[in-house]
Amino acid sequence: MNTLLKRLATALAAIVVSWVVWSFLASPIVPVVWEAPANPGLSGVFASNKQLANVDTVAMPDLGPEDIACSSEGWLYSGLEDGQIVRFNDQGEATLFARTEGRPLGMIFDQQDALIVADAYQGLLKIDRNGQVETLVDQYQGQRLQFVDDVDIADDGTIYFSDASMRFEYHNNLLDFYEGSMTGRLFAYSPQTQSIELLLDGLFFANGVALGPNDAYVLVNETGLGRVQRFWLKGPQAGTADVFIEHLPGTPDNINFDGDSTFWIAMPSLRAGVDGVAAMPFLRRLVSVLPGAWQEAAATPVSFVLGVNVAGEIVANLQDPALGYNYITSATPCGDSLWLGSLHMFSAGQLPLPNTRF
Repeated sequence: MNTLLKRLATALAAIVVSWVVWSFLASPIVPVVWEAPANPGLSGVFASNKQLANVDTVAMPDLGPEDIACSSEGWLYSGLEDGQIVRFNDQGEATLFARTEGRPLGMIFDQQDALIVADAYQGLLKIDRNGQVETLVDQYQGQRLQFVDDVDIADDGTIYFSDASMRFEYHNNLLDFYEGSMTGRLFAYSPQTQSIELLLDGLFFANGVALGPNDAYVLVNETGLGRVQRFWLKGPQAGTADVFIEHLPGTPDNINFDGDSTFWIAMPSLRAGVDGVAAMPFLRRLVSVLPGAWQEAAATPVSFVLGVNVAGEIVANLQDPALGYNYITSATPCGDSLWLGSLHMFSAGQLPLPNTRF
């Protein structure tokens, strides 16, 4: 019996060693050691509450209305997992507007009422009122843009957009967090000259983009570090960057400015998971070969939206512990409503626009 147990133990050890070696060699990531920022958790100004407990919804024909754009005519637009962009209002069913043949994410209307779309696979797109799709830019310095994520437009027509990662695409975006190589970028594109300019690089998953008052600066969310960076466009600090707000307990996704005093930041998950293995590259390499559902276990879904004023102070904290409308990726002010998008829902969310002026 002892001999049999020893043989079984030896065989099991050999299997484990073989799997570890295979995982190390097969892993698609080259993990980098990084230091996780302080995480305040759901305490203080981030304390749990039920402000999102009664979100109304509008059904979508497919999964994942990631971002929502508000047109001058009062219609709302959103891109879905299957590549279609739909038009809807708070009264009824969404209808097809266009197809990008990719994965439309962030979007906003320009001054001519064309819809400018950040498509994860197709690049920066322009869609006219008839739903005709035009590619504005899909490469930089001869290399394909890997993961175009969000977009905003200045009064002079300049389009600011993020490229989340130079390493991984939308369908395997979790690998970017497990690798930690920080290859996200922020760009400016001029429709007049059809030129593209790199503003920031070295970002840990460059995500939401929003211009500030008078287009003095542009903000970009660094999802992997739970913070928002600011790149100055005007004034004595023009051409430099600083941190607008940091030490967020969640993973900031999209960010939208209300045109007055408040930036709305959506956070689909809490930060705790990947932060815990920031200093463990070998473990992250092993996890990277596991099925996607196992990788996602490191991201704890929440219902979480923050309002932040122009001084970088929290002025609204909206949550729902029951996760009614969850994994929120965008919060867009439109009229008297705050519209919510989510990668995990088959609907768009709506609630009265909270008062952030005290």
